[in-house]
Parts: sequence; structure tokens; C-alpha cells
Amino acid sequence: MAEAHNVVIMKNYHGDFLNDKKSTRYPYSIVWTPIPILSWVLPFIGHMGICTSSGIIRDFAGSYFVSEDNMGFGRPTKYWKLDVNKVRGNGAATWDKAVYDASEEYKSRQHNLCFDNCHSHVAMALNLMRYDNSSSWNMINLCFGSLIHGKYVSWSAFLKTWLPFIILSVVIGMVVLTFNLQ
Repeated sequence: MAEAHNVVIMKNYHGDFLNDKKSTRYPYSIVWTPIPILSWVLPFIGHMGICTSSGIIRDFAGSYFVSEDNMGFGRPTKYWKLDVNKVRGNGAATWDKAVYDASEEYKSRQHNLCFDNCHSHVAMALNLMRYDNSSSWNMINLCFGSLIHGKYVSWSAFLKTWLPFIILSVVIGMVVLTFNLQ
């Protein structure tokens, strides 16, 4: 019953994925969107942000820059709703402070695609709040967690994520078959 209630709440925050940018909120969530070209080849790799208790998205979008409600590669296509009760401390206040502190730290960091990126920013926020009694969040477990637990915001979001990969795979498959059949 609680799960159904959470789904209704999240749908109310979503609004219309295509038209209503202002009311799209994902409180206590990690959000994800594909990165053009990179996600076309490896669709499990993308851009990640973390939302405050009110659903405002914070993401490390580039060197010395953490954006607010304007993700570096477009609006979220997936979200991973986390449980605020797994935060050590005072729930919403601790969550928001950790997101704020991680964002302030990343405003002074240079972006590195492989080692210190948007996933690292989200990991730092989760480590600061000791989410799920852990301080060992990192890029790898966030990538797999988002892949396993993430939910697409709509069918168009699913297609935005997977259609380029499918088209690219079909084209490559056709080229390989064409040259192997000659």
C-alpha cells in the first residue's frame, strides 16, 4: 500500500514530461539523463544529479559549476527514489544539508569525465548524509544502482535513452553482415 502511495506522489511531482518543466520534481531522488554520443554507445552511462527534499535537482555539470534545476544534458529520463528514513540524522534537514555541502564542495572542483564527475558529486552527498548507514558510495555502485532501481519518467524518456543505441547497433550489425556476406 505504501508503495502505491509513493507512486502516486511521484506522478504528481512529474507533471507532463514533454511540456511542464517547472512542476517536474523528484524529491529524495537521484536523477539520470543520457549524454549524447556516449550514451548512444554505452546506454548505462549518463549524467546524474541528486534532488533536495523539495525535488530541486543539483548536478555537477562542469568544472567549478553545480547547476540547479537545469541538468547539464537535459531533463531527467530516469529517477531512483531513495528512502529519507535511511538518512542518519534529521531526515529532510540532513538530506538537504548534505546535498548543499556536496554542491558547495564541487563548485571548487575541476570536472574529470572518468574520476571526479557528476556521479562523484552524488556519492559525496550520500556519504555526507550516511545514506543507508554507508559512507562508501561511489561512481560504480551509483551506476549499477541507477540501472537496477531507476524508473523511467515516461515512454518517451525510455526511447530517448535506448533508441539511439538500438539504431546504432542495427546499423553496425547490417554493415558487418553486408561485408561478411560478400
